Amino acid sequence: MAVKGGDSLPPGPTPHPLKIFDAARKQDKFVYACAPMLAFRQTVHQYGTDLCWTPMILAKEFNRSEFARDSDLTVSTSTPQPPTVVQFGANNALELARASSLAAPFVSGIDLNCGCPQSWACAETLGAALMDRGALVRDMVLGTRERLRRDGWKVGLESDMESAEGRSVSVKIRVHDDLRRTMDFLDTVVGHAQFRNVDWVTVHPRTRHTPSTTPIFAEALEILTEKYAPTLPLLLSGDVFDLSALPIRRTTVSQDLSTLTVKGDDAPTPTPSTTRLSGFMAARGLLANPALFAGYTACPWEAVEVLMCRLARAPLPFKLALHHVQEMTAPGMGPDKSALLNKRERAELNACGSMFDLVDFLDSKVEEHTGKGMRRDL
Repeated sequence: MAVKGGDSLPPGPTPHPLKIFDAARKQDKFVYACAPMLAFRQTVHQYGTDLCWTPMILAKEFNRSEFARDSDLTVSTSTPQPPTVVQFGANNALELARASSLAAPFVSGIDLNCGCPQSWACAETLGAALMDRGALVRDMVLGTRERLRRDGWKVGLESDMESAEGRSVSVKIRVHDDLRRTMDFLDTVVGHAQFRNVDWVTVHPRTRHTPSTTPIFAEALEILTEKYAPTLPLLLSGDVFDLSALPIRRTTVSQDLSTLTVKGDDAPTPTPSTTRLSGFMAARGLLANPALFAGYTACPWEAVEVLMCRLARAPLPFKLALHHVQEMTAPGMGPDKSALLNKRERAELNACGSMFDLVDFLDSKVEEHTGKGMRRDL
């Protein structure tokens, strides 16, 4: 694991994810989650993101390669570590358990990706291909929980969420065309409601073949939430671009507020108590606007400044850093299509050839647009 900003390893990750879920539930607030790299995790955490995921890490390579461990999982020692869940791609119980054992000292939880739809992943029985292998997924999460227990970590769900050694085990899923198959999968993986196998589930209500341009399947989400939310926390992943336009199906017909659907356009702002959802995960929405969960409808200049300051302490490859800035300065994913840079300025941004060029370019644009130079003291 690569350690940024210090010479020693951190004393341990910050709060158990279930403690975050519990605190949010008591305040009738949603949990907000994302899946970026270290500098970006720190940026979105500053703007209200509660839980951060890593990108999907291949468990087999993580186990066998020190280079993979150093490049795929980075942690911070000089600044607070955002509560981070490591997301693994695996199709073997022993591989996932070993990788989880290696990562556990540096993260708050382990997540098995059963949602990645990319063809290469599905060809290797990873990601969304696991949605047809419920028994295997159950065995993987049980094996991981047992390995962590043997290593001395506390994996007793809510009973261990106050412990500094507490670690979570969760899964992220997609749905099937026939939702009965999804429910069979969840029944197998979750297990008994009182002694469940996973701490929570993140649901992306599209099938492995559904393009991201197609809206999420609100009816499928509603059915799954009604059935499983009383048992464990559920996060919604997909089409989370604006807090004022969350992807929750609205109808003109009055519905029981215990279901996901809320009443008409005049209905109050959805909350966990009226939707049964525990929170939202954003990917594309946060890439375009890291301040999304702080209530910003479009990315503010200050978020760009925060990211650049974080990158100075936890560098990314230049092309990846440039990509983040490109996303943040272009029109957003939500209803607000305003952009920090116009089309001509974005062409100039794309021409930057080094981090020095990027810093100089942003310095001039921040001063031009805000009247102040870019901050370097964050």
